[in-house]
Amino acid sequence: MPERWRSQFSPRTLRQPPRLSPRPLHNPQPRPTPPPVKTHCSRKLAKDSGDALIPSPAKKYVARQTQPIRDRINELDELTASNTKAIKDTDARAQQGIQLASAKASEADQHAIDAGNKATAAQQTAQQAHTRLNTVEQVVTNIDQYQPTTQTEILFKSGQTVLSQNAKTALDEMATPLKNQRGYVVEVQGFSSGHGQVAISNSQKMAESVVRYLVLNHDIPVYRIYLVGMGNAPVPTTAAAGEAKPKRITGGRVEISLLKNNLEQLASTDTTPASTDQQK
Repeated sequence: MPERWRSQFSPRTLRQPPRLSPRPLHNPQPRPTPPPVKTHCSRKLAKDSGDALIPSPAKKYVARQTQPIRDRINELDELTASNTKAIKDTDARAQQGIQLASAKASEADQHAIDAGNKATAAQQTAQQAHTRLNTVEQVVTNIDQYQPTTQTEILFKSGQTVLSQNAKTALDEMATPLKNQRGYVVEVQGFSSGHGQVAISNSQKMAESVVRYLVLNHDIPVYRIYLVGMGNAPVPTTAAAGEAKPKRITGGRVEISLLKNNLEQLASTDTTPASTDQQK
């Protein structure tokens, strides 16, 4: 500040001593003066008075000196805001990329699980097909190998070919379970007393009465029944009977034998894979 300004605006010339209020005569103790209340107007006046102390050339000089600093500060503020925005954009893109990669990884894991399940199902199907193939081969090999399962004997009086009530009951017990079954044949053999063609004819008639009852009353297909009139052929005996020679019968007699192969087993293997697929 120039020397001539200092003399004009020195603190001595600006500051004045405070004015003292006269003390009242009746109160020897002076009262303390309350501090002045600073209001908006007083602060504005103080600011204006402070600005008034700085001359205009000094303001311009200070402004010229501080302007590059303010410009640099503004430039730094703009650069900081730009960097902050770029960092936020980069972080947002990174988060988006991480989420996308996580979703792709989850989808790949699900595809791997599905592929594993399909491979397991294919292996089970192949195993079932292999088992069924073995069963089919075994059935085809033994398809003409019929094994006796049930045997019934019907007795007739001499010269009689009509079924009695007891005979019908025995045939019902044997034929009722055969409904909707496959892989079986019925062997009917008739035996009759007598000699020659007469015995053969009587045994044939008795066997035919049995076949007629099975076909009409139990719907057994005719092609599953094999009939033969044995006449007066000797009845085969077993070693447990203790007889040395076959025994010839008196009167009439019909033997009904039920024989089965393995087609029922093949049918059960056909239905098992279907039921398994429905459960899946």
